[in-house]
Amino acid sequence: MSGSRRGGSRGLVFQGPFGMFNEVVPGVRFPRGYRMLELRISDRFRLIQADVESAQHSFGESVAAGLCSEPKRLACRYFYDAEGSQLFEQICELPEYYLTRAEHEIVMAMADEIAGGFCDEITMVELGSGSAVKTRLLIEAFLRRQDRLMFCPVDISKTALEESSHLLLNDFPGLRVLGVASDYHSGLAWLEKEVQGPKVILWLGSNVGNFDRDDAVDFLGHVKEVMHPEDRLLMGADLIKDAKILEAAYDDAQGVTARFNLNLLNRINRELGGNFDLSRFAHRAIYNEDAGRIEMNLVSKLKQEVRVDALDLSVVFESDEAIHTEYSHKYSVVDIRNLAQTSGFEVEHQWYDAKQQFSLNQLYPSGTST
Repeated sequence: MSGSRRGGSRGLVFQGPFGMFNEVVPGVRFPRGYRMLELRISDRFRLIQADVESAQHSFGESVAAGLCSEPKRLACRYFYDAEGSQLFEQICELPEYYLTRAEHEIVMAMADEIAGGFCDEITMVELGSGSAVKTRLLIEAFLRRQDRLMFCPVDISKTALEESSHLLLNDFPGLRVLGVASDYHSGLAWLEKEVQGPKVILWLGSNVGNFDRDDAVDFLGHVKEVMHPEDRLLMGADLIKDAKILEAAYDDAQGVTARFNLNLLNRINRELGGNFDLSRFAHRAIYNEDAGRIEMNLVSKLKQEVRVDALDLSVVFESDEAIHTEYSHKYSVVDIRNLAQTSGFEVEHQWYDAKQQFSLNQLYPSGTST
C-alpha cells in the first residue's frame, strides 16, 4: 500500500502483438530492476503490470531487508496477493470494521455533489482500488454528467484489478479502463505520461493511515507533482475515536484480520520457499494513543528459527518477538487540514458519516483557485 523505493531504471517493457519490445520514456523512473508490461485485453480494457520477475525480485529484497532489520518488519503493500485480497474483502464486511460502511455512506450521499463540481469531462484515477465498490457510486455519478469516462485504477493486486474491471465494464458501457498493477509511485509515474486533461484522483479507504505522518506528507507531495490546477484529490481518512472501537476493527472476533496478517508469512512460504509455521505466530493489534495509530504485528509464540530458501536466509526469533506489519494512523479534522497544507494542498470540502467516524476530503493543489 505504501510507495516503494525510487530511482533506477527508466526502461519500460511492453507486450505488443509480436512480443515484448522496449521503449524509453523520458522522466519516468522506476525502482531498480522494475519493468512494466502492457497487456491489451480489449478495446475498452488495457492492463499495465509489473513484470513478474521484477516484482518477485522486489518482494524478496523487501522481505530480506525487513527480517534482518531491528525491529523486524514486513511491508504492508505485500498483503495483497490473491489470497490477501480475498481476505481483505471479507474484512470489509465484518461488523467490527466500520471504516468501509462509513465511507460508503458518505460517497452514496455526496457522489452527485462531487461529480457536479467538475465542468469538463474528467478522467478518474484511483490509488489502491481493490474491488472498487465505493468507486462504482462515483462512476455512476460522473456518467450521469458525461457520456464516457476513463477509469485508471492502480492496485498492487493484478487479480483484484482484473476482477473489478470486468465487472465495471460489464455494467457501464460508457466506461473504459486503464488498469495499473503496481505500487503507487510507479503507477503515478506511468499515469503522468498517459492521462491527459482534468482528473480526479481517489485515495479512499483511509490508505493514508498506512503511512507514517512524515511519509504521508512526502507521498502527497508526489501526488501533487502529477496534478494540474483543475485536478482534485479525494482522500479518505479515519478519525480518532475510542480505543476499544479501533482495536476491535483490527482484531475481529472471527479472526479474519488475523488470517489476513498471517497470510503475509504464507506468501513468503509460497513464493520464497519459507518454512514459517503459522501456528507459532500470533496476530496482535493495539492502539497507541500517544502516536494516534493502530499498530499491527505478528508475534513469535516461542524461540524459533525460520528458513527462507530463495533468500538463503535463516532468521532467529525470540519468544514474544514481533514482526511489524502495518500502522493505521488516525486523524482529527485539524490533523487532516495540517497534513494537506504541509503537503502543498488546501481542503476544499470535508464530508463525514452520521456517526462522525470517518471523513472524505476533497483537496486541491495550493496556489490554485477553487
